Amino acid sequence: MIHAKGTDMSNHSLSNTQKPRIAIAGATGRVGSTLTTLLASDPVDLVALTRQPDAAQLPASVATAGIDFERHDTLRGALRGVDRLFISQGSSPRQVDNEIAMIDAAVASGVRHIVKLSASGPATRLLPFAWHMQIEAYLARQPVASTVLRPGAFTDLLKRAGTAVVSGSWGGAAGNGRVNFIDTRDIAEVARVALLEDIEPESQRAYHLTGPRAWTMAQVAEEFSRLLGRSVTYVHRSPAQEREALLAAGLPSFFVDLLVGLDQAFRESVLGETTSTVEELTGKAPRSLTGWLTENIATFRS
Repeated sequence: MIHAKGTDMSNHSLSNTQKPRIAIAGATGRVGSTLTTLLASDPVDLVALTRQPDAAQLPASVATAGIDFERHDTLRGALRGVDRLFISQGSSPRQVDNEIAMIDAAVASGVRHIVKLSASGPATRLLPFAWHMQIEAYLARQPVASTVLRPGAFTDLLKRAGTAVVSGSWGGAAGNGRVNFIDTRDIAEVARVALLEDIEPESQRAYHLTGPRAWTMAQVAEEFSRLLGRSVTYVHRSPAQEREALLAAGLPSFFVDLLVGLDQAFRESVLGETTSTVEELTGKAPRSLTGWLTENIATFRS
């Protein structure tokens, strides 16, 4: 569901007088690290679930719990006493197994609400979208309240083009498709709202999250040119040419499959929709791509 227009949940207060215990699986990732920092200032008990608790750099008030996906008892132990769980795992061949194991452990441990970071898009064979669909379908069958966050393309993806943009052009197989980029900080702010919401035990929600507008890659190139004060172009490649270029650059075949799949989604404007959900839930307009490029312009300068 998309929250009713005009409803600002950003200052939503917890009705329960007892501080809820919230676990973050993925607290060192792009969304999870920002979310952890945000929640550290809220009246909650916060625990970060990590495979390397000694190496995690987290706010002082955040507890850590070590987990091992090969030992499911560590997952159940880390989730003991947890009320709400945020799940965000990086894309990998183990993502489906790991997230399902985390969901099973959460249900077994009595977690009441799971918020999962997923992805926008239709039913597809493309990765990582197909993985997220499989995990979402599994979560929907479990006896636990759930909220699924379905963001568009992360603005951070453009950092991969940094070196190429410095030279004046970058390329891909996105064609003239439209892509709505979203800042990961906005996703984290929505995740915070979702975790602090009071929901019914049988609740199942889905929030579609986007930035303020969609872009073609040619338009992104024009924005680069304007901000850098020099010409930047986007070179159109076929999917086969893009795959060959990525493999020649030394990227693993698994990662190449993901990137070529993303370009196919971009080319077909799968991630081109614009929603008002971020503003409705947080009370603030989503950050713009232009704003993100301005903040990170040093990455693209020579």
